[in-house]
Amino acid sequence: MFVRIVKMSFHPQHVSAFLDNFDLMKEKIRNAPGNRLLELYRDKNNPDIFFTYSYWESEEDLENYRQSALFDEVWTFTKQLFNAKPEAWSVDKLVTLA
Repeated sequence: MFVRIVKMSFHPQHVSAFLDNFDLMKEKIRNAPGNRLLELYRDKNNPDIFFTYSYWESEEDLENYRQSALFDEVWTFTKQLFNAKPEAWSVDKLVTLA
């Protein structure tokens, strides 16, 4: 399992549109084959910056999602709201303490 982290920064006037669309799409994203967890975080100091954490069974599952019509729909809408280039990392989860 690995984690995909995406940092997104939005124009202030577009934050509500992003949040509304995320609310509509989150269950579909979470139910994509191979997705095991989806989380959305908001920066404590800058309310226009958000992070998604998505847990995937395999890199192939993430790549299949990234090639899907669902991803195209989500990303086509979201990218027009950015005020900076998004950043993304794929990381291996090493330790979890609960």
